[in-house]
Amino acid sequence: MHELYERDVLTKLREIGAKKILIQTPEGLKKEALYLAEFLRKEGVDVIISGDINYGACDPADREARMLGCDALIHLGHSYMQLNLDVPTIFIPAFAKVDVIGALEKNLGKIRRLGKRIALVTTVQHIRNLESAKTFLEKNGFNVSIGDGDSRVSFKGQVIGCNFTAAKVENDIEGILFIGAGYFHPIGVALSTRKPTLAVNPYSGDAIWLEREVERIIRKRWAQIAKAYDAQRFGVIVSTKKGQLRLGDAKRVMDLLREHGKEAYLIAMNYINYPSLEGFDFDAYVVVACPRVPIDDAENWRKPVLTPKEVELLLGVREEYEFDEIFGGERRKDEPLGISLKL
Repeated sequence: MHELYERDVLTKLREIGAKKILIQTPEGLKKEALYLAEFLRKEGVDVIISGDINYGACDPADREARMLGCDALIHLGHSYMQLNLDVPTIFIPAFAKVDVIGALEKNLGKIRRLGKRIALVTTVQHIRNLESAKTFLEKNGFNVSIGDGDSRVSFKGQVIGCNFTAAKVENDIEGILFIGAGYFHPIGVALSTRKPTLAVNPYSGDAIWLEREVERIIRKRWAQIAKAYDAQRFGVIVSTKKGQLRLGDAKRVMDLLREHGKEAYLIAMNYINYPSLEGFDFDAYVVVACPRVPIDDAENWRKPVLTPKEVELLLGVREEYEFDEIFGGERRKDEPLGISLKL
């Protein structure tokens, strides 16, 4: 189902003299991780597979690889993110082998409801198909824009769970077309841009609109803000995951809360979840890490949980709702297709 570029990976490992490696994988690529491990083991490489949950390129297991005595880390399913890595790391996007054009053709009628001027975005699994999708759509009368995105993403048109800059193109677009499976990424696109968003699933051929889901989420977010109205003691949570560490933002949130007469204490966590916090006596929490934690997991929290921008709404220094994102600097070029090795 996915391209692993195992021969190229082996060549890179030999180039850097790596004899022992750690493979890190998201949940959906565990079979591919096992296949890659078997291939590399037969080629004389000592392989360890990480059993931990992986949340994205923001969560590399490079420290764990170093602790385990590995010469390199192989990170499956995500593209390179600009981080200071402890060991050489090979990022394998795992491009999907699926017919994107067929799914677009099936849903042309729905796509036309977005308008003629549309932005086209996808996850890294379908980046290789983005230009062919653009060509197909333009042949069918659409004016298609593919945004550059910032340095947190590796390719034009790529979105990740915390960054949707590629969807914010300069042209006056009428709607956004997302290519990919699931709700996670297109919900973020719709929340971040507040534009009509259609998600076309190239695996099933189905298409879903996101407006109602976004309205439902924003209503729930305002409910969280209302629940925190009388809160006095705030736990401000930062992540120790390399790509989610936002100490500067956390300090700004703490200063803002204290300026408004609130108590604020900094909490550092790796895996952010409410059960680990139950022993604390806080009235509410602010997650200054992955923006999706307070949104996607809010129902599992007994206390109000907010994003930094929602704290500004709570304290009256912001008027309109805005989705929290983690931004990078200017992205000067695309990463290589296939694999990226970062020393």
